Amino acid sequence: MKDFKSTVYDCNILQLPKILTERGNITAINNLVEIPFETKRIYYLYDIPGGESRGGHAHKDLQQLIVAASGSFDLIVDDGKVKRKFSLSRPNVGVYMPAGLWRELDDFSSGSICLVLASHVFDERDYIRDYESFLKRKKLSIA
Repeated sequence: MKDFKSTVYDCNILQLPKILTERGNITAINNLVEIPFETKRIYYLYDIPGGESRGGHAHKDLQQLIVAASGSFDLIVDDGKVKRKFSLSRPNVGVYMPAGLWRELDDFSSGSICLVLASHVFDERDYIRDYESFLKRKKLSIA
């Protein structure tokens, strides 16, 4: 069984570098420098209708950096005992998510874009999509 001992306090807010120029700002994210993993996949969520939520799952191995590239949204992380909410609204601030935590994304502003850098390519076997299964796995990992 994979180590599932992560807690919500293992999530970190990362201040990403912001280079100011007269023609706009630039933020670059380098593997193993600004983030503690090597990026294997990048994806983004957009055109999310008002009132809709995303996420609603956990990952067995996957680590992520979640950034509000545009607009704002809330990230709620859950370790089975404690929930923690991050309100993201700046493209040079992200949340590092280790594996083993349940996540929900909601309260998307109009036109928001959620950018995600992931440590693995997509693999459905890495997902836990049932909350009760997630809680059982967490309890077994702690025992």
